[in-house]
Amino acid sequence: MAIETLAFKALSALLTYPDAGLAAGIPEIAAALTADGLLGRDERAALAPLLEALGTRDLYELQADYVELFDSSRKRSLHLFEHVHGESRDRGQAMVDLAALYEAGGLCLTANELPDYLPLFLEYLATRPLPEARGLLADTDHILALLEERLIARGSAYSAVFSAVRAMGGVAEAPSIATEDAPLSRADELKALDAAWEETAVVFGPGEALDGCSVDRLRTQIRAAQRDARLATA
Repeated sequence: MAIETLAFKALSALLTYPDAGLAAGIPEIAAALTADGLLGRDERAALAPLLEALGTRDLYELQADYVELFDSSRKRSLHLFEHVHGESRDRGQAMVDLAALYEAGGLCLTANELPDYLPLFLEYLATRPLPEARGLLADTDHILALLEERLIARGSAYSAVFSAVRAMGGVAEAPSIATEDAPLSRADELKALDAAWEETAVVFGPGEALDGCSVDRLRTQIRAAQRDARLATA
């Protein structure tokens, strides 16, 4: 039986939608970041402000900030293929290939779950031998570096998660920091969001049953429902 890399599991949790369970679990997550000895002192220190915020700040403020950061702009989407394939047909095949990789590795997906969701990808890496996990991270480092750069430009504590993931992947160099492009208008953002969330209609999996999968990963469905409610009242 493979031994899970706890640091990958912890970093995956930090990128999920904040809820009471995540806030209560911050001490365990902090301990997991040190358990494998894979993260250096600098990376752990950089994560401290995010851990503090997730454990102490008002939950509704955390959720609002998370949605604004990751769900209101495709440039900061946590769906990896958004930054590579966009709306092209290649994205569908890439999804199928990644889902097949997960299945071969024993990680199941729920029916409405997109395999390129970064917390899910990190959860899969936690189950793989470290050399294999680092190889997969190398394939995605250009995306992770881009997201890290954009989060640093916004002064977001979440940038430390990407720094830590890249460090675990063996990447030493920091990203070049540039100012974010001018934001889209509200109307254009809503059009982009509608187009992006249409992707959730694609089904990857044998049904709605959890079949032992983590309940935490249902957060993506909850976030989609919250998005619909926000757009309906906008």
